[in-house]
Amino acid sequence: MAKGSVGERVGEQVNKTAEALGDYLKEQRLLARLSLRQLADQAGVSNPYLSQIERGLRRPSAEVLQQIAKAMRISAESLYVRAGIVNPVDGVGGSVELAVLGDTRLTERQKQSLLDVYASFLALNSAQEVAASTDQTDTPQAATTTEKEF
Repeated sequence: MAKGSVGERVGEQVNKTAEALGDYLKEQRLLARLSLRQLADQAGVSNPYLSQIERGLRRPSAEVLQQIAKAMRISAESLYVRAGIVNPVDGVGGSVELAVLGDTRLTERQKQSLLDVYASFLALNSAQEVAASTDQTDTPQAATTTEKEF
């Protein structure tokens, strides 16, 4: 049987993504020769909040990532991919995430909520697939039975 619940595995993946995003943002900020305070001012976020993002303690919204990308003059889409908001496998044309982000009828909060729910479904399904494949390799296959036709 697999160790840990599906929820724990999803939480671990979200934490890893937040840490990787924070590391990337810090690296880009240092390459741009910006202090934490300078970037926070240019992006319109607080210094402590940006620090928490860089340390992987907070997961920023798509709107905040867009503000940070604009301040650092880098692609917002690349930050969306690193934050796990956009799946690079989906490609640019058919991405659910990009469709949500591009819908001008939705508020930023609504967009973030939709993206969070979508990402949680994807992560849950992925974790369940892993658990199911692990369970199948740990236990022998049960004999199949046929159902009687009524």
